[in-house]
Amino acid sequence: MKNLFFPIVLAAILALLALVPMFVDDYGLGLAIGVMSYVALCSSWALFSGPTRYVSLATVAFSGTGAYTVAALADHLPFYAILAAAALVGFVASLVVGLATLRLAGIYFVIFTFGLAEMVRQLLTWYEVNISGTLGRYIFVDVEAYQIFYMLLAIAAVALAVRWWMDRGRLGLAVRVIGDDEVVARHAGVDVTRVKLILFSISSVFITLVGAVQAPRWTYVEPSIVFNPTISFLTLIMALLGGASRLWGPVCGAVPLFFLFEWLSGRFPDHYSIILGLLFIGIVFLFPEGVLARFEQLWKHLVHRKDRKNLAKEVSNERLA
Repeated sequence: MKNLFFPIVLAAILALLALVPMFVDDYGLGLAIGVMSYVALCSSWALFSGPTRYVSLATVAFSGTGAYTVAALADHLPFYAILAAAALVGFVASLVVGLATLRLAGIYFVIFTFGLAEMVRQLLTWYEVNISGTLGRYIFVDVEAYQIFYMLLAIAAVALAVRWWMDRGRLGLAVRVIGDDEVVARHAGVDVTRVKLILFSISSVFITLVGAVQAPRWTYVEPSIVFNPTISFLTLIMALLGGASRLWGPVCGAVPLFFLFEWLSGRFPDHYSIILGLLFIGIVFLFPEGVLARFEQLWKHLVHRKDRKNLAKEVSNERLA
């Protein structure tokens, strides 16, 4: 029964969320799409960065690539064929980037992934201005908002299912060893580069698909829109708050923070970036392992405290007897 707990819970959540488009108006559906997009992004990001502890800021590079793939092929292929093409583009790009960068670690990897997104944005800007003669592209695809919601829901569900499957097998064990100490992992016989490349590719394909699925909602895309670095930082903050190393951590971080950021961006548009930076610092210092890990620690503390009290009570009763 323990092995079926996650599939049962996931199926119940999916059944409930599938009813959302039926009971909300257009504004509510727009919010639901926004929440689900970050749930999918965070769950996909955590597939690689959670267990390996590699902090990637390349999220927007892949999601933006997915959006631009849709913009480039919207007039030539059906939407679902475009999604397949976007997944292939994301996979190839992840292999190229992974082979070139996954030997880096720590701050060097963070800097490179951040620079990767900016490099892609600048290259596309140059291409649009100098080759295509325009700065952006219009997207006219016959896709309804509720379909976008269901596609994002499916991506998030598959990402969670992959993480659950991975944690139960040899791949999950290998990745956890890599996250603890790569040198130990290499001496234990783990092909560190191959394992990291596999996870990075899977994670990147899901992130690319999220960008591709969301593209019709924008109607008009340009590099400054789809390659906004805020997307990478929001994904990082949400995943870290919930706990990237936990299965449900990214979901628990994405849902409340999305609504908080929506409220902050509406109330404090001129100070939003400052507040975002302060929140990031606060999360790193207060919840280094995530909220779920903190709750687990508190729960274990309470259980141990109760056990100690019961033990002391039993000892006292034996002495009285």
